[in-house]
Parts: sequence; structure tokens; C-alpha cells
Amino acid sequence: MTYYANKDRYRDMKYNRVGNSGLLLPAISLGLWHNFGGVDPYENGRAMLRKAFDLGITHFDLANNYGPPPGSAEEMFGKIMKTDFAPYRDEMVISTKAGYHMWDGPYGEWGSKKYLIASLDQSLKRMGLDYVDVFYSHRPDPNTPLEETMGALDQIVRQGKALYVGISSYDAVQTAEAVKILNNLGTPLLIHQPSYSMFNRWIEDGLQDVLSENGVGSIAFCPLEQGLLTNKYISGIPSDSRAAKANTYLDKDRVTDQVLNRVSLLNELAVERGQNLAQMALAWVLREGRVTSALIGASKVSQIEENVAALNNLEFTAEELARIEEILKK
Repeated sequence: MTYYANKDRYRDMKYNRVGNSGLLLPAISLGLWHNFGGVDPYENGRAMLRKAFDLGITHFDLANNYGPPPGSAEEMFGKIMKTDFAPYRDEMVISTKAGYHMWDGPYGEWGSKKYLIASLDQSLKRMGLDYVDVFYSHRPDPNTPLEETMGALDQIVRQGKALYVGISSYDAVQTAEAVKILNNLGTPLLIHQPSYSMFNRWIEDGLQDVLSENGVGSIAFCPLEQGLLTNKYISGIPSDSRAAKANTYLDKDRVTDQVLNRVSLLNELAVERGQNLAQMALAWVLREGRVTSALIGASKVSQIEENVAALNNLEFTAEELARIEEILKK
């Protein structure tokens, strides 16, 4: 059946400016890290992407290795672009990344110019796109000069393969140097994608200041801590949860009694605010406007609807923020 986007899709979504740039991103963006690969039900992924766009989520975040198998999330997204989203390409911000292992041999990961440019060429083919809006260096490379990695990002923009560039998981010192190099090249750093949540606050120790001082935006991945900051774990570890499964990014050893106690107390506060825990956790990440967008994942349509509803209450009182700090110290 032909897809026609919701005519009211921009009515309720909140859009934030990315640093000092002219680009706006939705406060909630959708990542295709999990549940959009070749092993996942295609129609479920298609339904989630359609619903996201219908709710005003214009930013879709991918990477070369997303799947499994690696590359299959981009292939899946490319099919949706062709069948459903082609008329709406200019209303979307599509990003991808390279940095983790993608193919065998010495040129299949990290941050060399050889790898980054080859990887983006492959990503564009998989998605059927002429360009992406944002291309990221997915992680810092300890063995490649930062000048080479940033030079590759600059070259990619000049080739017309990306409109903007970003970095992911770089620390404050690395980010400051990347900003300097890219400014000298004439391709400013648009955005940083770090992990950030109530349980993972490393960016508050310097990185956020570097971004603010240099007019760089940020988009937080894992704002719900792989599902830990949701109602799913209030009563323990469900059998169908990530923490109960092997080879996931949420180790059950992290789900301690102490953590579950914090989750329960945070949930009580969320209910008092008229939200569920996931909604409050997203609102917390977006507080004070220091984070441009919260990058969510999803396994079903209802989760996307639920997360976007977090935007109905983004404000915190001083007392609520103080209470959260007390809970997190327990």
C-alpha cells in the first residue's frame, strides 16, 4: 500500500538548532542500531520508520556495521527510501558512520582516509542515496593521526557525499583538537554523538563545555541505558529482556539490587510528573538545552509513540532535579 506521510507530522515535534549551524534536528531521533537488520522482521521495521516520520522524527541515524549482519540496516533503510520515503528525502536528515570493523584486512576499520571514504561509498550504495546529511567518524583511532581522519571528513564534504560531519565517542581533549583541525580546513564540526543517560554522565566532565564553547551540537545515544531506564526492570530482570540474553549490550551483572532500587525510585518520581520512567529519562537528557537530540531505539511502534510523548513534559523543578541527584547517589 502506498505510503502517504501524516499531514500533521510537524505539529507537535520540537526541533532544536544544532550548535551554531543552520540545521534543526528533532528533539527525538530514531537510531537503527538494533531491530532493523537482516535478521529482523522487515514489516515491523517498516512500520516503525513510518510511524517515526509521521510523528515528526525527521532524523534517522545509521552506521555501516548496523544489522546484524553488518550493512543490513542500511540495506533495509534503502528499501524503505525507495518504496516509501523517496518523495520526502529533502525533509529528512540521514546520517551514517564508519569506525568499527566492517570487512577483513587492514583497511576495514578505524579512522584512516582509505577506510572512511571507501566505507561511505558502500553505505551510499546500500541506501541508494547520492549523499548523507551527516557522516561520522564512529570512534577515535589511536593509531591514525587525527589530521588524517578529520581530513577525510573534510574531503567527503567537498566531494558532495555528506553535507555535514560529526564525531562519536571522542573525549573532551580529542574533540577540542578535532574542532580546531576542521575549522582550519573550512568544514566545521556539526555534532558529537556520545553515550549519555542518568546512569552514564561522562560527558558532563568537560565534553559538554567543549561543545558549547565551540558551537557544536550533540545527540545522545543510549539515553535509556539499553532499556534499563524503562519500566521493564522495575520488578527485576524479565526473561525476554536484553539483560537476560547473551551477547547483548546490557550485561545482567550491571542490573544489581542497588541499580534496581534506583530505577524504582526514579519511576516513582516519573509517575508523580505524569510520565513513565522512559519519558522522564529522555526529558532529563534534554534538560537545559545542552543536548540537541535524544537518539532512541525501538523494537515496536508503541515504544516510538511512548518516547515521543516525553516531549509533553520537558520541564523539571529544582526540587525534582535535586531528588534525582539524591536517588542516583544511593
